[in-house]
Amino acid sequence: MILNWRQQQRCHVARICLQGLIVESVREWMLSALSEIEEEGISAILLRIDSPGGTIVDSQEIHAALLRLRDKGCKIVASFGNMSASGGVYIGMAAEKIVSNPGTITGSIGVILRGNNLAKLLERVGIRFETVKSGLYKDILSPDRDLNSAERDILQELIDSSYKQFVAAIAQSRGLTEEQVREFADGRIFSGAQALNLGLVDALGDEQTALQLLAQLADIELDSTKRLNFVNSSDKIKRFTQNSSLLNQLQNALSLELAWSGQALWLYRP
Repeated sequence: MILNWRQQQRCHVARICLQGLIVESVREWMLSALSEIEEEGISAILLRIDSPGGTIVDSQEIHAALLRLRDKGCKIVASFGNMSASGGVYIGMAAEKIVSNPGTITGSIGVILRGNNLAKLLERVGIRFETVKSGLYKDILSPDRDLNSAERDILQELIDSSYKQFVAAIAQSRGLTEEQVREFADGRIFSGAQALNLGLVDALGDEQTALQLLAQLADIELDSTKRLNFVNSSDKIKRFTQNSSLLNQLQNALSLELAWSGQALWLYRP
């Protein structure tokens, strides 16, 4: 975690960016930043989100930490950037108000779990697994065979449980019924303008719009308010060194597929 700059006077506003995939390292960084914000006695947070989502538990823990700060009187306004989808939406639900750019890619509300069935490939190269297991479903989503119907039902129940948690969080945050949320929470993506019509965000605008709204909620004067900016250093390095070639994009996509195979995710995966 890097504090870009800090005035000696007490700060009243913190700007914290959540960028990239929501994984364990991002969660740890966010929780550390929020802990420091609480220790500083900061009364308002501008939460900038630019993320396609990620793992369920990491998203839930960040969401819970933000709610704890709100319960202690801290005002939080979220600003959706280029993309705030799936787990990014879930975390945004912890904010008192949400501002989105009209063209922000958002939505993708739901859960995805994918396995890799390599049975035909393994057969072609002469690889065969021998499995000894303690229970009938211990090797569920094994890459050397198809799912059977009973296994598919078990995984669907898992997905449905996580999906219900997602829907409930949105309904509670946005003052909607769960039935209303389910009407658009089918995995589709939509623009910020569409999100406003659905009641998922409160206003359209940029980060400055969100900052002005935060100032109103927290009853502070921005011109005289000292601010603290939190930036994830690992994200900065990653963006600086990233190769934009097609081969690199394919490698990243493959790495993601293999790393999170068999894990339920709140993640936008086109």
